[in-house]
Amino acid sequence: MAGCSDRPTTHHKPGTSHEEASGSTGRLLDREDESGHRYRQVDAADAPSVELAVRPDSVDGWNVRLSVHAFRFTPDSVGGGALPGRGHAHLYLDDRKIARVYGEWYHLPASAVPKGAHTLTARLYADDHTVWAVDGKPVESTAELSQAGRGSGHGHDDGGSDAPDEGSADRTVTITVDGKSVEPPPGRIELKKGQRIRLSVTSDRADTLHVHGYDKEADLPAGRAGTLTLTLDRTGLFEVETHGSGLLLMQLVVR
Repeated sequence: MAGCSDRPTTHHKPGTSHEEASGSTGRLLDREDESGHRYRQVDAADAPSVELAVRPDSVDGWNVRLSVHAFRFTPDSVGGGALPGRGHAHLYLDDRKIARVYGEWYHLPASAVPKGAHTLTARLYADDHTVWAVDGKPVESTAELSQAGRGSGHGHDDGGSDAPDEGSADRTVTITVDGKSVEPPPGRIELKKGQRIRLSVTSDRADTLHVHGYDKEADLPAGRAGTLTLTLDRTGLFEVETHGSGLLLMQLVVR
């Protein structure tokens, strides 16, 4: 018997791969993005597009607008098959992914942006996390922004009397927590003893950032970035997590 509704859905049937669920939408290429997601090429006439605009927020950071054409944000279908003109966006600050976006507007806190000039990129993805592409290039848009001084993030530093300049960190890691989702997904970062790392974490709920082994913490106000700058003065494997939600954010390897 036919189903009671023919409303299209992008969710997989059990045991069905992304490619199988996606049908004949576009053509999968061998090329991948920074996270290993393959490009899905479509004809220019059928391709979605995005225009990125950035303007300073009156209180903190920037308000980012993604104006899309022939595209619809579909947060309820993420993880399903690729249907034409549907999906979500990723935001990149220079070469670092800072957020997955499910709507037209996104607030970028100043604390997430190191001092200096930067390029912000919005790239469109299908529900199965493949990259919408035309002629082998991703469907994306860029805008320039500049951070004249230190961000206004909230949090504790690593014990010094003066908060260090952001440029003094050897590595800056930006993480976004939305419910149980962590972006980028938890992985390992390796640094050498004596180097400095700066963690910038934005959580959708109030929480506490904690670095095990170093016993350093920073407050995470809901919806605003909390920061922690740490001098790596001991070697080993250290987990970074949120206390309230108990989420693993990353593993820090110091050699």
